[in-house]
Amino acid sequence: MKNFFKKLVKDESAQGATEYILLLVAVVAMVVIFKEQIKQQVDGLVGKLSSQIEGFGE
Repeated sequence: MKNFFKKLVKDESAQGATEYILLLVAVVAMVVIFKEQIKQQVDGLVGKLSSQIEGFGE
């Protein structure tokens, strides 16, 4: 049992997955924190694009 835990601690194959999970958690946290600012930016860009599309048809 002791050897198993020693191998588990020395095994680095799962560290890559852990790093990706932590990075994903950080990105999700940033999106949650800045949700309103992101929404305002996206709404502004969509509004600008919509007005440009309407102007194109004239």
